[in-house]
Amino acid sequence: MGSIGDCFDNAVIESFWGRMQTELLNRRRWKTRIELANAIFEYLEIFHNRQRRHSALGMLTPIEYEMLSPNTHPA
Repeated sequence: MGSIGDCFDNAVIESFWGRMQTELLNRRRWKTRIELANAIFEYLEIFHNRQRRHSALGMLTPIEYEMLSPNTHPA
């Protein structure tokens, strides 16, 4: 691993895991792993990507941000 201030610092993913821990995982207990997996999927695909506003994207959701950028699909 790198040291503090390295260009390989993983602050973004650590911030994500911290938010997911606070917003999802610390709120209840799940009976099965399947139930937990479904809750994580719903958190990522429905809440995090479609509803949660991200400061790095100008307080837009990822879906809103993608709709603003021009299509850059390779031909």
